[in-house]
Amino acid sequence: MPMSFSLNRRTLFGAVGGGLLSAPFLMSRAAVADTNPGAGMKKTQLPDIHQFKVGTFNVVVVKDGARPMEKPNEIFGTNQTPEAVGELLAQNFLPADRFVNSFSPTLIDTGSDVVLFDTGLGAAAREQGGGRLLDGLAAAGYSPEQVSIVVLTHMHGDHIGGLMENGAPAFKNARYVAGQVEYDFWSDKAREGSPAEGGHKAVLANVVPLAEKTTFIGDNATVVPGITSMLAAGHSPGHMIFRVESGDKQLILTADTANHFVLSLQRPDWEVRYDMDKAAAAATRKKVFDMIATDRLGFLGYHMPFPAVGFVEKVDAGYRFVPKSYQFDI
Repeated sequence: MPMSFSLNRRTLFGAVGGGLLSAPFLMSRAAVADTNPGAGMKKTQLPDIHQFKVGTFNVVVVKDGARPMEKPNEIFGTNQTPEAVGELLAQNFLPADRFVNSFSPTLIDTGSDVVLFDTGLGAAAREQGGGRLLDGLAAAGYSPEQVSIVVLTHMHGDHIGGLMENGAPAFKNARYVAGQVEYDFWSDKAREGSPAEGGHKAVLANVVPLAEKTTFIGDNATVVPGITSMLAAGHSPGHMIFRVESGDKQLILTADTANHFVLSLQRPDWEVRYDMDKAAAAATRKKVFDMIATDRLGFLGYHMPFPAVGFVEKVDAGYRFVPKSYQFDI
């Protein structure tokens, strides 16, 4: 359905510009557990986590899982030829016929609140190696009970799947923040019998039971001091991104504005299968990443290559993704 959105330089970044600053980060890779000494060592892989600072805020990115997939042209560049999609991937040293989709929920500890953005795939994905959010938070030193606010950027299944655990709220002490437009769309009975019915059922199971504890917001709403919403519709009707600001440092959480670091950024006009309003999604990509590139801000994209943090520069009709290295360490 056609959606309008309000994004411009003033509403996107406010009056304060600037880059990012962080302290040295922590990467948690693997731990070896001797669970059966008689049978030898059994290796248990902990989730990848990544920590850095934005001003005084501590940011923790968790790799909730990764899903290898074939035929990228059936997801990205659906209005292009398979050959064009494969050629662009090959030019960027990537396989032309395969790609990996990863999922990166993010926790921000402001010192006053522990704010979790999206909840990953949840228990249903664990047999396939996903649903690692809770393990990742534990590896970073956070328990589910410490999360005070859960923010939903939108209500696709890979963002709301971890809201419930064994039929109960996974973050029992948290209140919730979600977009009003997004909630109204997915919870509406009009989705029954439509292509959106699966998403409707997921929202009924995971989000509706939490509605009484949820604050529904729109564009330019303050989640907590230093975290502000921005409507960025197209991928879904009420898809939102968030500006994180501490002191004069900023980070933009772009959620699913761009879902591939090459195919969505270098070719922002290319259609994406999962964008519900493809024209609006393309316009949003260009507005958001034009601003990020112009102000040289860091961003964190839910499906970017882990740890999902980087920068972009404007190149031709699109953007070149520059992954972070030591910018946050010095």
